[in-house]
Amino acid sequence: MSDDAQDSPRPRVDGLNDETVLAVGRLTHALETVNRARGYLYGFHELTGRADNELDEVVDLFRKAGHQEFADRIERELIGRNVIQDRWTFQIVDDYETGYFATFTDFEAQARNEFCGGVRHVREAEMKRDRRTPGDPAHSLMPPEEPAG
Repeated sequence: MSDDAQDSPRPRVDGLNDETVLAVGRLTHALETVNRARGYLYGFHELTGRADNELDEVVDLFRKAGHQEFADRIERELIGRNVIQDRWTFQIVDDYETGYFATFTDFEAQARNEFCGGVRHVREAEMKRDRRTPGDPAHSLMPPEEPAG
């Protein structure tokens, strides 16, 4: 492919209109946002588990300080407690993964496959084409091809 302003690093399949490119692009962007939210969910899961594990030492320290009853309450009422009704954080993560996240990723993949021939980031590729300065090495359209061999 030439390094020409008319080219795109991710060409459209025949018949793909601007509105569909925009719709698929926005769906992909929404999925990227969901992936960020998913990262926060995993952070919540990890940090909550770490805090629960730290409570073993906390209980020991309260007992050594002479606060047996308070330590017993932490052990009985807080350690291992469900973070929401009937669920630990791993169960929240599992429900999210197999429900909302799986459905979202399926829709994004289906839209990309059905409308864009499976090509990812068609909209961004066209933005790159349109926003670059042709001939400027810092604005190259495509990475140089690797030599064969």
